[in-house]
Amino acid sequence: MTAKQKRTGLVEVYNKLLDQFGHKHWWPADTPFEVVAGAILTQQTKWENVEKAIKNLKERGCMEAESLSRVELEEIEEMVRCTGFYRQKAKRLKDISTFFFKNPDILRKPVDELRDVLLSLNGVGEETADSIVLYAADKPRFVIDAYTRRICRCMGIKGGYPELQALFENSIPQDVPVYKEFHALIVEYGKQFCGKKRCTECIIVKNGKM
Repeated sequence: MTAKQKRTGLVEVYNKLLDQFGHKHWWPADTPFEVVAGAILTQQTKWENVEKAIKNLKERGCMEAESLSRVELEEIEEMVRCTGFYRQKAKRLKDISTFFFKNPDILRKPVDELRDVLLSLNGVGEETADSIVLYAADKPRFVIDAYTRRICRCMGIKGGYPELQALFENSIPQDVPVYKEFHALIVEYGKQFCGKKRCTECIIVKNGKM
């Protein structure tokens, strides 16, 4: 598959998924910091569990960087227990809330600088950092997650995180709403088809072809 075919293929995927599911308007959050917290909590768990944890944090008045940074670690652990790996996530939440409280203008930094800063924080990998850049800072950086990698493999597209990210960013308009929509559509498709092993019903790849 040539580079041009890959780019054309991804555009076709976007259009197919948009026709299938419509606009998803993702990420559900009231504030940028809620996106940050959600990006930490969603690591290795279902979004339904994240929603429960966010509800707990909101009910305790802890969904802002300042308030969460002042909460005892044991209390945070209890509030996010439902997401799994709760001790690890509680520590990461406390660390990142403290950082955001001390650096209130962090999301205003240029894309690459912001991403580098986020990657230097405890528990923030590429997917988490890019989720924060795209959904909290509203800056153009495409998120590559497990569903994205799986769909790419089925299309015959190989590469690591940076290669796949570059491919997506070079294939579709560098537009924040489009990036958000495409990523959300991939996640929705992955949950409904890839996660349930409905490969024979795949609307993206049929008989090994787009």
